[in-house]
Amino acid sequence: VEENGDWSLFCPNEAPGLSEAYGEKFDELYAKYEAEGRARKTIKAQDLWFKILEAQIETGTPYMLFKDHANEKSNQKNLGTIKSSNLCTEIMEYTSPDEVAVCNLASIALPRFVNAGQFDHQTLFDVTYQITLNLNKIIDLNFYPIPEARKSNLRHRPIGLGVQGLADTFIKLRMPFASEEAKKLNKEIFETIYFAALSASRDLAKTQGPYETFKGSPASEGIFQFDMWGVTPSKRWDWNALKEEVKQYGIRNSLLLAPMPTASTSQILGNNECIEPYTSNIYNRRVLSGEFAVVNKHLMNDLIELGIWNDSLKNKIIAQNGSVQNIDEIPTHIKELYKTVWEISQKDLIDMAAERGAFIDQSQSLNLFLQAPNFGKMTSMHFYAWKAGLKTGMYYLRTQAAAQAIQFTVDKKSATTGAVETGGAGMEMISEQNRADMVCSLENKDECISCGS
Repeated sequence: VEENGDWSLFCPNEAPGLSEAYGEKFDELYAKYEAEGRARKTIKAQDLWFKILEAQIETGTPYMLFKDHANEKSNQKNLGTIKSSNLCTEIMEYTSPDEVAVCNLASIALPRFVNAGQFDHQTLFDVTYQITLNLNKIIDLNFYPIPEARKSNLRHRPIGLGVQGLADTFIKLRMPFASEEAKKLNKEIFETIYFAALSASRDLAKTQGPYETFKGSPASEGIFQFDMWGVTPSKRWDWNALKEEVKQYGIRNSLLLAPMPTASTSQILGNNECIEPYTSNIYNRRVLSGEFAVVNKHLMNDLIELGIWNDSLKNKIIAQNGSVQNIDEIPTHIKELYKTVWEISQKDLIDMAAERGAFIDQSQSLNLFLQAPNFGKMTSMHFYAWKAGLKTGMYYLRTQAAAQAIQFTVDKKSATTGAVETGGAGMEMISEQNRADMVCSLENKDECISCGS
């Protein structure tokens, strides 16, 4: 794509093994079949890339996953090539004609581990350890609709631990989402979860034996997820001792972490979704029984403590589409703490995804958010995520509406600051300009202003 070279399209039956290959083996086989003239069609790589971006800007999809990263950094690489994911793009498991991958999920409510202004890693370890034991039991007790699913689950025994309320945790600790202290805690949380899950799975293996296909896996050689990322963990936990015991006893589960969206389950405990910042500080939620307003409870409590919460301020926040950045009476430190995802650099979100990714042995549902996406921003964003080593580069692209709904319920007199016009979510109408944005981003990767999106 960067060189605008040719990209050849093959029929799978006429290019055997190509869909099974990745990395250097794919490159070699692709070049071989191309030289032999097996390609059905050849197009310019940038033309194909342009069509992908066009669809994403218009619909939010297709999802962006990176096959090389998914396979090179998988504890199931000894089984074969992973060629697909699930709907939410966090599950990276091997599937074959006689095995249908299954994953057993649970999410951890992170705000529950904030105590007296500190994050309690030991309690997080204890809870994660117990959840791992419980999910492992579910594998044996579950109902399987088809024998291929049962076979896969019992042989490889994968589980998927995720989180909810990461944004709430940062707020309770008074950390702006993209601050250095939040980035550090983000990494530490997932290191703790990974260590606890591995510890529990190792202990299960001591009594029940390792999962059937453990031999030949990276873990059987003492290679953990962060090793495959080239990352050195902190000294909070004794990783060296754990590696030796895993090599000796094995682990009961081939995969352990897979942060999922938690779009529904997070509502039960009143947490923000999964690993995401707040999309708005006031919004409407529609359910079967009707529609109701949801207010960021942390923000409201802070404004009440400051003595400035009233109907007028509420109307100003609604008029600002849930943002507090342009409301004069709200202090600066509160504005920093309550930035919405539209006001946070997507580069920071990708960086944080990569930093915790070193401790996630499956993948993560990573939505990206652009108020006014264009082809330059999208190209920069995808290439940055790819070079950061992510397995899932993008789940959905979230954009804002080109026109804001008329706010009939807002008292216009009390919302004197008015609503700031938000950028349109549609593409520029001129195709040549779209392509120019894309090419500019490819040719000026380091300087491109889009990298700050």
